[in-house]
Amino acid sequence: MLYKKLLLIIALGLVLASCSQPTAPTGEATPEPPAPASTQTNQNATDTIPSANSQEENSGSANMEEEALPELLYHINKAYRVVPNEEITNKQVVLLTFDDGPKEKEMIDGLIDTLDKHEAKAIFFVNGYRVKAHPELLQRIAERNQIIGNHSWDHIDLKKASNDEMREQIEDVQTIVKETTGEAPRFFRPPFGSGNTMTHQIAEDNDLIYMTWSNGSLDWDSKNKNKPDAVIANVLEQLHDGSNILMHELPWTVDALDELLTKLEQKGYEFVDPRSVGPAPSETDS
Repeated sequence: MLYKKLLLIIALGLVLASCSQPTAPTGEATPEPPAPASTQTNQNATDTIPSANSQEENSGSANMEEEALPELLYHINKAYRVVPNEEITNKQVVLLTFDDGPKEKEMIDGLIDTLDKHEAKAIFFVNGYRVKAHPELLQRIAERNQIIGNHSWDHIDLKKASNDEMREQIEDVQTIVKETTGEAPRFFRPPFGSGNTMTHQIAEDNDLIYMTWSNGSLDWDSKNKNKPDAVIANVLEQLHDGSNILMHELPWTVDALDELLTKLEQKGYEFVDPRSVGPAPSETDS
């Protein structure tokens, strides 16, 4: 009898010992181990640290703000002079322009080097056929932060062209300049200053500011070839407030430019930034 009781106690002890061992529930997946600390850090960094591209975009936005276009202070009147929109704006200014390019890198750099020296901007009125032959020269003008204008494709007398041909001469330049530099011209000057009502209308259709000039340097005249002093004298002889000065991409004009700009400054004239020239504010411009 005592023997049976001992066996019963031993059996009960074995059952209790078996029940104390932990077991995972049937069908439940084993949990994934936690990610290494380095992996967790990288994941968090992706959410909080701006990417290199984002930093570049922010920098670009800042640069765009710094290079904001100047306020529109002037317009071209019916005599093609530069006049202020308000009485308080300086009237003793000149607008610098160069026609018939782009021709040669050396001349372009020579003109722009001098413009940079005097902190001046100019409009380079270009012909489409020249741009087609040397787009890199047009890009050069744009990269050096000067302003590009439309001078027709072939430099023909537009007044003698048909309406369709005239439109093609003007609008094809708009297209090639925009394709080359990313921005279409804002200014138009007809070759020889020759145009008519349709020329004005086509310019208006393309949001172009139409101008000829009010001060001719005569650098294109054969009698002034290789004579920088003659170019300077011609400009000073015609000088007036708001002078819209016509020059060309020519070697003697390159040679004349530094002295010309110096003399203009000595006379108290400032150089209009073409980007500050906009449409006339009203039909009653002077």
